[in-house]
Amino acid sequence: MTIDWWTLGLQTVNAAILIWLLARFLFRPVSEIIAKRQALAHADLDAAEAAKQAAEAEREAAVAARAEISARRAALLDAAQADAEREKARLKEQAQAEIAEDRRRAEAAQARAEADRRKELDEQAGYLAADIAERLLRRLPDAARTVGFIDGLVVAVSELPAAVRDRLGSDGPVPVRAARMLLPEERATLEARLAEALGRTLTLEIREDPELIAGLELDATNAIVRNHFRADLSRITAELTRHD
Repeated sequence: MTIDWWTLGLQTVNAAILIWLLARFLFRPVSEIIAKRQALAHADLDAAEAAKQAAEAEREAAVAARAEISARRAALLDAAQADAEREKARLKEQAQAEIAEDRRRAEAAQARAEADRRKELDEQAGYLAADIAERLLRRLPDAARTVGFIDGLVVAVSELPAAVRDRLGSDGPVPVRAARMLLPEERATLEARLAEALGRTLTLEIREDPELIAGLELDATNAIVRNHFRADLSRITAELTRHD
């Protein structure tokens, strides 16, 4: 086999020229295109990754927002529940206080009614006792209704202040009321006893007053001296019907 070195050389030169031409006009532009495509692809990938990260961040933010909303909702529900419990407790306490106040008022009203009833019964009992006593005292003998009260009246007059005693009878006869009209000897006894107590004689104006039941009452301008059952019964009735 014979090698044609000229042909081989020309083919080599042709191949080198072809490679240079391809490298110059084909491979380089293609490489640049590929590089640009790769750069674009990397840019798209970076943009996609950025978008992915942004989406992930948004998702995480949304999750965090939902969690915060859920937490706030739970807090609001807890607060509302607590407020409702407090309001319920307040209303219950208020209702109990109102019930207690109503009970207290009812008990107070009942106590007042019972006190008024007891007062009324006590007054009735007092008046009844006084009425019974009056009925019994009116059965006394006529002499006992006056004579037995002369000494008491004289003692009461003697115990008056000196200035009051000195003025007795200074403006005229001294009125004396008697449960029944005094007999002459009874009148004389009364006048004598008063003259002995006062050291001077009094002119008496005696009139009958059955309302006294029994006893006497000296009713002067400057002094009133009572010694009769009507006054005693009035004091007893006042004591029986008094409510402290």
